[in-house]
Amino acid sequence: MITIKSQKEVDLMRHAGGIVAGAHDLVGKMIKPGVTTQELDRAVEKYIRDAGALPTFKGYNGFPNSICASVNEEVVHGIPQKRKLLEGDIISIDIGATFKGYVGDAAVTHGVGTISDEAQRLIDVTRESFFKGIAYARDGYRLSDISNAIQTYVEDNGFSVVRDYVGHGVGSKMHEDPPIPNYGAKGRGPRLRQGMTLAIEPMVNIGTYDVVMLDNDWTVVTTDGKLSSHFEHTLLITGTGDPELLTVLQVGE
Repeated sequence: MITIKSQKEVDLMRHAGGIVAGAHDLVGKMIKPGVTTQELDRAVEKYIRDAGALPTFKGYNGFPNSICASVNEEVVHGIPQKRKLLEGDIISIDIGATFKGYVGDAAVTHGVGTISDEAQRLIDVTRESFFKGIAYARDGYRLSDISNAIQTYVEDNGFSVVRDYVGHGVGSKMHEDPPIPNYGAKGRGPRLRQGMTLAIEPMVNIGTYDVVMLDNDWTVVTTDGKLSSHFEHTLLITGTGDPELLTVLQVGE
């Protein structure tokens, strides 16, 4: 069942989203060659806790850390460790924060130092596909209108959309209905309604869309070893047209 959020719930999610946005701002400034993913994880956890929230991911189904840090061919759910980032790497940082029982969830892919033109284009296309998709995140559209717009843009640019992992509803739980694929025919699925809160998150690969999970039972990688990129925001379906992104810094923050 897809829940419609009250104004109070939206306000709490907006606050949680602001904490997530601040954590992304912090970690984005830290990313450089020589930094470990473990250092990024510890900085984000401290930031979230100091802001009066909890790191949503830590302990979720046994996940050991506060962020997902997925490097190069790692698609999602990379586990922070002592691995040092290298010049030319790309890294997806996925962060969730829970404030008074409500969740904000967002992911951004960064280049480490100077990266290849192909890697930069992958990051750019992934980010832009998100915005192509949310052009349809409006009251009255069908859920798959978002999915189709993402897939169309990604494939028109010569990349592929991951099938095995999708976006989701979000609210008092990190994963709520509905599942939101980043592919598919338009005009299908439930109609979007004011008050729905969704996490839209294209995962885009340079090569095949096929992925496999590593032996740690978390980290997902491309089967061909080629780069992957990830971009996500939590958004609110409004009654005034454009959705509101809840995981961005608000004016004055």
